Amino acid sequence: MEHDNKLDNSKRNVFTDVDSVARAYKGDEEKPLGCKTFTKQKSLHRNTQCDLCGKSFANSSNLTKHKRIHSGEKPFSCEVCGKSFIMNSHLARHERIHTEEKPYHCEICGKSFIRNSILITHIRIHTGEKPCFCEVCGKYFFSDSNLTRHKKLHTGKRPFYCEVCGKSYCNNSELRRHKNVHTGEKRFYCEICGKSFFDHFNLVVHIRSHTGERAYRCEICGKSFITNSHLKRHKRTHTAGKSFDYRDT
Repeated sequence: MEHDNKLDNSKRNVFTDVDSVARAYKGDEEKPLGCKTFTKQKSLHRNTQCDLCGKSFANSSNLTKHKRIHSGEKPFSCEVCGKSFIMNSHLARHERIHTEEKPYHCEICGKSFIRNSILITHIRIHTGEKPCFCEVCGKYFFSDSNLTRHKKLHTGKRPFYCEVCGKSYCNNSELRRHKNVHTGEKRFYCEICGKSFFDHFNLVVHIRSHTGERAYRCEICGKSFITNSHLKRHKRTHTAGKSFDYRDT
């Protein structure tokens, strides 16, 4: 009986090599505890590893989605504009642009957004949180995209050129905004007063003059401002003791 107990306990050892398991239990009909699980995990790892880049995934479904990055396959197409996507979730997110659905709401100001990630970045305007840090100059930013755009100032690279005047910019959005100066096109209209603007940002700032929204708050004195640039200018009155004349609209 004592010998049998020792044998039973030995079968509970954890084996890290498939061949070791086979040698230890060759000819024994009873399989060791954990042997089946080990073989399954080994097979799972082998079947969910990308043979192109070696990256591993939790399941075959995620591996299939990942492989589309290498193949360029985009099986999910938008019926409105024809744009294609790797995953169905990306298509669903894109379709909100056409439907104007904005399911993510800011509990502070009530503003709505297409994606949760945009809402998270927006909330930082209210909280003042700037988690993205520039290692070159130490400046902080609300989002990774703002940090990436800022870093181009250090490199000096301005790869986006205006074909009309030759002026260059750090990113394509600034170039598009600049081109409106040449065309005179003001595509962004205020629904309240009808005033038009070259870009969406200036329209948003203008609308705040109607709503009275002042999203940028000074943590020193509590005064609020319509734009971040006005807040920065105001902060100098605390640090340098100088006053600046400017309009908040």
